[in-house]
Amino acid sequence: MAGSEIPASQGAKQLSASSGTLIDTTIVQANEFWVLVVEVWNTSFLGASVGQGLLAMVAVIAALFLRGIISRGIVFAMRRLVRKTKTKIDDAIVEALSGPFQLVPVIFGLFIATTILGLGGPESVGSRLVQAMVAITLFWALHNAVTPVARSLDFITQALTPVMVDWMTKALQILFIIVGAAAVLEIWSIPVGPIIAGLGLFGVAVGLGAQDLFKNLIAGVLILTERRFLPGDWVQVDGVVEGTVEKINFRSTVVRRFDKGPVYVPNSKLSDNAVTNFSRMTHRRISWAIGVEYKTSTEQLAYIRDKTLEYILNHPEFAKPPEVTTFMRVDAFGPSSIDFKLYAFTLTTNWTEWLRIKEDLAFELKRIVGDAGTSFAFPSQTIYVDDGSEVFLPPEQKSAPAQLQQPENPGGAN
Repeated sequence: MAGSEIPASQGAKQLSASSGTLIDTTIVQANEFWVLVVEVWNTSFLGASVGQGLLAMVAVIAALFLRGIISRGIVFAMRRLVRKTKTKIDDAIVEALSGPFQLVPVIFGLFIATTILGLGGPESVGSRLVQAMVAITLFWALHNAVTPVARSLDFITQALTPVMVDWMTKALQILFIIVGAAAVLEIWSIPVGPIIAGLGLFGVAVGLGAQDLFKNLIAGVLILTERRFLPGDWVQVDGVVEGTVEKINFRSTVVRRFDKGPVYVPNSKLSDNAVTNFSRMTHRRISWAIGVEYKTSTEQLAYIRDKTLEYILNHPEFAKPPEVTTFMRVDAFGPSSIDFKLYAFTLTTNWTEWLRIKEDLAFELKRIVGDAGTSFAFPSQTIYVDDGSEVFLPPEQKSAPAQLQQPENPGGAN
């Protein structure tokens, strides 16, 4: 039994040898795995390794993640800077550029990514992509800055109406969009000339079928230059519409009727038809025909005339001659009344105030007519009957009516 036992020292040696073999095997496998990782990392795809692609992706993702934070930081710093100035133009420009500023970190991330991928050559795809993004950001900023700059410059707002300023800003914004698109196409070596020539031929074809569109556009320009009306004016277009102008667009004008229904009127209709702009009235007219009874004496008529004129001429809310024509005269002998003609103008053109002044005048007229001892007339008819009377007698009875007799019972009573 003792001969079959393994000495303790020999077992320890065997265990140590097996452990060393396991460690060596693990190290070899780890080296092989690392070699595999390096091979994958250095694997080329479209001229760039996987490692470069991953780093470029991380750069772009980080730029997208940080664009809000960085742009807000830039805008905040610029706001603090422009608050120190007295003009408001720079404040409006900073607010307009807050959107384009968000592309700045993205462009920087794309630049790093293209550099990592080795796409940063002068004519490379990466370089053109970065240049295109820069052009988009620049023209986007110009597009957004047009409106606040145009509305902040005093000489523009004084020389042009608000609607013309709005049209000018829209035209400049469209121009920046077109020029920006052409710049991006040029960056990608796409010739713009043939495209413009093709658009010219296309424009001729479209123009032949869009004559009404251009007619309305030209009419809109004429409306603005002539300043026939502005948004907020109360206008009446003969045979078309009456209401308040809300907006003058390139093709049509929005007029909201007094029942609150919007009417979209082509500008050519407004240019070709007579337009009455009630908002430009200097005064508002009151024209009444007032009838009193025929029994009213001449003294009473004169009293009504004089007291009514005295009230109008002394009232602070009525316009006075010679600025306007004002009179109260006996005008006509109507079918049922002697008619006065009242003609006066109020200083206000506001409809609500005008109604209130008319009401006060009506109350005063009622009092004056009552004080004169007469009354207002109303349609009536008088029937005159002669004093003599005619008596109509029925014709004489020539014969009495025959009386029916009961037949006698020949048999008598039973």
